[in-house]
Formats: sequence, structure tokens, C-alpha cells
Amino acid sequence: MTTPEITIATPADRGAVVDSLVAAFVQDPVLRYLFPDEDTYPRYAAAFFGNLFDKRVHRSAIWTIGGGASVAIWEPPAGEPVATHGLPGEASYPADVRARVQGYNETVHAALPTYPFWYLGVLGTHPDSAGRGWGRAVMRAGLDRAAADDLPAILETSNPGNVELYRRAGWEVVGSLSEPVPTWIMQQPPR
Repeated sequence: MTTPEITIATPADRGAVVDSLVAAFVQDPVLRYLFPDEDTYPRYAAAFFGNLFDKRVHRSAIWTIGGGASVAIWEPPAGEPVATHGLPGEASYPADVRARVQGYNETVHAALPTYPFWYLGVLGTHPDSAGRGWGRAVMRAGLDRAAADDLPAILETSNPGNVELYRRAGWEVVGSLSEPVPTWIMQQPPR
């Protein structure tokens, strides 16, 4: 089977990317902490991922494969910390959800390094396309970009099973958080 081409997302990819990420993160510890209600999860998660997509699509930092079936949303280094970019989808949430999103966002971003880095904010594959290696492929596109800039890459994961997957891809745990959701901060030095 031939692997589809990796592309940089455009605004036209928004629907497919958001749909894939909503499906991919149904059981993710952070997304379920932020949006625990089964009835509202699809709507709130779509607002969350849609906002992340909208903020980064014009920065040429979202790589996709399979028509958006697998996606890596990266944040390129900027002159300001990642946390200053606002809350994903905040206008779409009631006060309690907004408070959880804001609290989690502030806690995680306070734990991130202060030096320049490429930030892998979201990596997900629609369950229908899982197991094909597409997630690793779109992640690698961002890592190549970080390496071209001679900068490290940073991510965080709250899924304990992902820690070993990321380690096998060259990432190292450089920190962790216990609250509000156990989270590992990982780094990959420039290659």
C-alpha cells in the first residue's frame, strides 16, 4: 500500500481535520477532563480543535495525510510564549468548561521551556486510519522543520500509553505534572 502524500493544511482542510481529531481524542484523558459530558463532547471538542486549526493554518505548521485523516498541529517558535495565544474555542464554552480549559492551559504552558522551540500541540489520527504509520509521518514533517531551524521540539501528553510511543520516536521526558491531569512534557533535541 502506498502512503499518501503529506501536505500542509489549508483552510479547505478544516472540516476533515477537526472531524478526525474529535474522533481520535474521544478517550484522551485531557479532552475528557475538559469536556466530560458525552452529549457536549463532540461540539466542545470541535470548537477546541477548530480554534487551534484556525490559529495555526496560516502559519504553514499543520501537516496532514490521507485528506486530513492524520494531522499534526505544530506551533512554530514565536517571540511570545505559546500560552498567550488564547483559549481554544473559549467563546463556545459555558463558564465551568471555560474555567477548566483556562486552568489546564495555564498549568501546562507554565511548565514549558522559556527558550525557542517547535511545539507539537496536537497529533491525532482518525480511528478508521489508525495503524498505518501516518501519525508518525506527519509528526516527522514537523520535526524536520524544527531540525531545519536547529531548534528542539516539545510536546505534552496525558496518555500514559503514548509516552513509550513517543520515546521510540526519539522523544525524552523532561518534566511532568500531576494536576489537573497527569501529564508528561517531552522534548526531542534538534537532529
